[in-house]
Order: sequence, then structure tokens, then C-alpha cells
Amino acid sequence: MAKILIIDDSLADLYKLKKIVETGGHEVVTAEDGEHGLRSAKLINPDLILMDVIMPGISGYEATRTLKKDIGTSEIPVIFVTSKSLETDKIWGLRQGAEAYITKPVNEHKLLTAIEQTLAT
Repeated sequence: MAKILIIDDSLADLYKLKKIVETGGHEVVTAEDGEHGLRSAKLINPDLILMDVIMPGISGYEATRTLKKDIGTSEIPVIFVTSKSLETDKIWGLRQGAEAYITKPVNEHKLLTAIEQTLAT
């Protein structure tokens, strides 16, 4: 069982993602924006972060860059889970340091597979 931090400003998406991740047997912590997510990542040191891109204040891209530059959080893998579905969005997300890029609406099997593959590396 891994500890997974989900960062998303949509309460509906947080709820859906939390349920999916919990069915995969993982512990879930949530944050409702990028700033809170950064603080939570430093505090709880999760095994993995699921990160939305479009959020008020600090975007998911910016939050991921911040995490990857910080020695205390740089090794935490990030999977973007976002409605931004263009190929250029995906390429940009992976360049920010994410291990995977999943688009909404989320396919449960695809998300759980990405989580398991990321945790296995």
C-alpha cells in the first residue's frame, strides 16, 4: 500500500480520484490547490502525487517544477491527471518532470495501471 497525494481544485474530481486510488489499495491524502499540495508533499512525503494542471494560484506544471527542484521532494513521482488533452500539453507535462500523463475523464484501469507502473520503478 502506497501513500498517494492527490492535488486537484475540483472537489468532484478529488472524490472520484480518491475512490479509484483507494480501490487500488492505497492510502490517499488530498489537497485542493497547488500551494496546499506543495506543503502537503513536504509534510507527508507521499510515495506518489496525482496532480491536476489547471488550478488557481500555482498551476500543476509550476508545482511539479517546484517539487522537482527541492531536494526533499525531488524523488517523489508525479502523474498529471488533467483535462488538458492536446499532445503538446502531454509533452510539456512530461518535460516538467512527470512520469505519466492521464487525461480526464479518467479511465479507472488506465489510472491504476499508471500508478502501479510508476510505483514499480
